[in-house]
Order: sequence, then structure tokens, then C-alpha cells
Amino acid sequence: MRYIITGGTGLIGSALTQELLKADHEIIVLSRNPKKYQKKIDPRIKLIQWNGKNGEGWFELITSGTVIINLAGANIASKRWSKKRKKLILESRVNAGKAVVDAIEKANEKPSVLVQASAIGYYDYHNSKEFTEDDGPGSGYLSEVVQAWEASTDGVEALGVRRIVTRIGLVLSSEGGALKKMMPMFKFYVAGPFGSGEQWYSWIHIKDLVSAFLFLISCESCKGPYNITSPEPVKNKDFVKLIGKVMGKPVWMKYPTFLLKIMLGEMASTLVNGQKVLPKRLLELGFRFQFPKLIDALNDLLSQ
Repeated sequence: MRYIITGGTGLIGSALTQELLKADHEIIVLSRNPKKYQKKIDPRIKLIQWNGKNGEGWFELITSGTVIINLAGANIASKRWSKKRKKLILESRVNAGKAVVDAIEKANEKPSVLVQASAIGYYDYHNSKEFTEDDGPGSGYLSEVVQAWEASTDGVEALGVRRIVTRIGLVLSSEGGALKKMMPMFKFYVAGPFGSGEQWYSWIHIKDLVSAFLFLISCESCKGPYNITSPEPVKNKDFVKLIGKVMGKPVWMKYPTFLLKIMLGEMASTLVNGQKVLPKRLLELGFRFQFPKLIDALNDLLSQ
């Protein structure tokens, strides 16, 4: 089967392509700068240049058996949210989605399915409410970005293409992301909860994330939004304590909200606010999580 992936060199895309290679699928990764990644990725993966704005140069690659996975978008947590950065975060996602729709419109054959990446930032922040796919969108900058991200590809449904929207939680991986960024806190014995510590973190092990993607792609009746999170979210204070337990490091510091806002600006909201998001639709389908419990996920990742 042919897979065309945007954002295929990122944390999720890299894990996904490695799993697909095991099954000998044909993988095409779209990149604005193929030469940059040519020596960094598996030679079995074909790198094709795209402009991230339309289907020019790659729409001809789409066949009736193609799976398109749209992961493209500027990293939300890599820099402070200046006006310029916030604009890039939004436009990189919306433009990539429009490019995918444009390519599918121009293609002689339509793909079998489109997987549109999204995030649990779609929902409101709340310290007690449980969110499922039945709940509507929240408010504020991050929710507005996610809503626009999802909407950027909804036009493919009118073209008869099955579309899956994956609302992804906090991805745990030993290769990057939030977990790796937190490691210096423990290394230098300054680990502690963020803000009140009572906010919920809805997380997902990278292996379960990849498995959920492939599960939904293979399920021909699956379409619409799916929360890709562990069925057992935890509060921030417990999240930090468990990392400390697995690493054998103390957790004694506290990072008050005002300090995080000074350090990170508006982006601090992603740390001090939380959402208890449950994967209702995945569980109803019978999807089995390899790492439903955080302690098992951390033992697997931090022992590597």
C-alpha cells in the first residue's frame, strides 16, 4: 500500500514510518527541503518536495489505494508564542490542509483514506470535566488553531474520501517531545509539579499512538474524530511523581504559575491548564492499549 505523509520527519511521523516499513509499505514523505533529510531517514523512504500550499509536484502520486496522513504543522512548544510565531503555527497547519485538499481534487484517482492530525487542544481546559468526542470545541487561541486545523481538510469528504481526525494527547517518547524536555529537571534534581499540579494530563505512549493510527486506517467504517489518549489520564503532580519514581529522583520543587508565565509567556497555559480527555470511540471499537497505565509507559520509555 502507498502512504503519502506530510510532516513525516517529525516525532510522530518518524515513529509511524518505521512501523510501516516493517510491513513493506511504499512510503512517500513530503518535505519542503528533501536534501536536509535525505541522509537522516531510511533509504527505503522516498522524499518528495512540496511547497506546503498546494498539490503541485505530488498530486500525480495519489492512487485509489493511497493513504494520506497529514501531520504537517509548526511545533507548538518549540518557541515562545510571539504574534509572528502564533501566525506561523496557525498558517502552517491550515496551508498544509489546503494543499492536501488541492492535491486530492486534482488527482485522477481519489485516495482510500485521509488521516488528519489534530490535538486535544480542541476541547476546553477544565480540572474536573471528562471530555469525549461527543463534546464540542473550547475557546481561546489553541482551540481556535485546532478547529481551523481540522476544518482545513473537511472538503475531502465531499469528494468521497473517508477522513479520520486524530485528536492527539501529550505524546510520550524517548526520542523527543515533552518527556525528553522534562529530563533536565530530574537530572539536576529540580523536578516538581507545574502550577497547582491538579490539572489533568491526557497522555499517550508513542507505540499506542502509532497502533491507533494503523487500527483506524484498517477499519473501513472508521471516520470522523477520535481521541488518541490513554484511557487513564493523570494529574500533573502524579505525572511528575511517577517520572521521579521510575528514575529514582526526588520531586520537591514547585513551579508556580506566575513563574512559568515569566519563563514561557502565553505558552505556559499548556502546562498549568489541563484536560481529562478519554478515548471513548477507540474503546468502543475494542482497541487495546499496550500501555494504558502511565507507570508501565514510563518504565518502557525511560529504561531504553
